[in-house]
Parts: sequence; structure tokens; C-alpha cells
Amino acid sequence: MGIIGSLYAREKKIVDLSADFRLKDSLVYEEWYKTPHKEKKLLKEAVYGLPELNRDEIKRAHLVANPGCYPTAIILALAPALKNNLIKEDNIIIDAKSGVSGAGRTLSLMTHFPEINENLLAYKVEGHRHLPEMEQELSILAQKRVKIIFVPHLVPLNRGIFATCYTSLRHPLRYEEVRQVYKDFYQEEPFIEILDEGKFPQIKEVSGSNRCRIGLMVDKEKKHLLIISVLDNLVKGASGQAVQNMNIMCNFEEKMGLEGGLS
Repeated sequence: MGIIGSLYAREKKIVDLSADFRLKDSLVYEEWYKTPHKEKKLLKEAVYGLPELNRDEIKRAHLVANPGCYPTAIILALAPALKNNLIKEDNIIIDAKSGVSGAGRTLSLMTHFPEINENLLAYKVEGHRHLPEMEQELSILAQKRVKIIFVPHLVPLNRGIFATCYTSLRHPLRYEEVRQVYKDFYQEEPFIEILDEGKFPQIKEVSGSNRCRIGLMVDKEKKHLLIISVLDNLVKGASGQAVQNMNIMCNFEEKMGLEGGLS
């Protein structure tokens, strides 16, 4: 926070990969991160760095808060449905899985090879730090309070995010109608791919790339929408998205330096 403040005062353009400027409410930040916020005045200046939603604001920004890896996958999965009022905002359940690099480099028993190898575990079930970030941005999209149940899991992979979102449709819809909403929403996005009916994404398909792949399923009674989203937590979930934001801020070609553009 101290470094960001001094750089901002010198009118530098900043992409911050920490969580220090993602949450607009300093009290929420302090509740979840257990530390005082030292640059509260900059919270209003920071733009949430999800290009698919905030590209115009990012272009004008001097401080961009790069999103977390879980929030990137989950917000991209839910954004078209919430923006177009397809799903109920109070009945969203997220089952998400992360490779071990998503837990950071700090040593812990949970990420020790003998503990995670040949294993799968839920963690921070009582509340993950990314939860308020997701609810904040999804509520902005829906223009109403969005509450989600979010359970993260650690899987024995080096990298990758796999998010399965269970939602309830407001009104019965056919698969073709939902897919068209998603295709229209992301039609100009070089790193987002909406899969055909009956196809669902896999982590290995996005590893090492800045892509996010999304699969959709509407149940036979047309009451529920299942959304599966995958990305690489080290690229689209972190440094790749930071480069994408930098390109936008500096008026470079958005895909410059990034493997995996779809156009």
C-alpha cells in the first residue's frame, strides 16, 4: 500500500496484483485481511481490472486492481446471466477447484507434496477472502445484492482454476437462448470462448494461456443453469490479466505478449 501511494502521487500507471485495492469498502478489507488499510483515499480511484467488464474505465485509469484468480473465473461465468437478469441472485452455489500454485508460495502443511499429492480437499469453507470481492462485483453487475455460497478446493495440479456454478433460472429458458446471451455478451472478447452444447472445458485446454473457456447446461425442466469456467490461475488469473490491463492502459494492442487470443 505504501509503494502504491508513492507511485500514484508521481502519476505512474499501476497494475496491482495484490488485493489491497479490489474492495471499495476499507472496513470490509480490514475485516477479511486483518490489517489496517493505509491508502483509503485511493480506493475510490482504483478500477477493478476485469477487461471484459471494465475496459473503458481501465483505459482511463492510473490504478488498476488486478482481480483474484477465483473471482476472474467465477465473475466471467456469471456476468452475462446476472447482467441480463436470467438467474436468481440469491441462489448461487460455486464449487471451485484450484491448482497448488493458487495457494501462493508460502510454505504450509496443506501444500506440502505428501499432503496434496493423490488428494483433494476443501479449504476455507467458512469464508474465503475472495468471497467479498466476487459479491461486490457481481452485485454491481446485477444492480442488486448478490449472495453466493462459495466452496474452494485444492487439487494436486500445478496450475488451473475449475469453477462450477449452480444457478436457478428466473424463467424457463432453452439452451440456445442462454448460449446466445453469452455469445452476444462476449462476442468482441479475444480471450473468452463459449463452448457448444454438450461440451465442457478442461484445465489442460487453457494451461499457459490467457484464455477462459465456459461451458453451459440447462436442465431438462429448464429451471437451472449450470456454468463451468476454467482458466490458468497464473495467467488469466494473475500475471496474464495484468499484462492485458497494461496493454489497455498504455493503448497497446490488447493481445500483445499474450498467447491464446481467439481471433
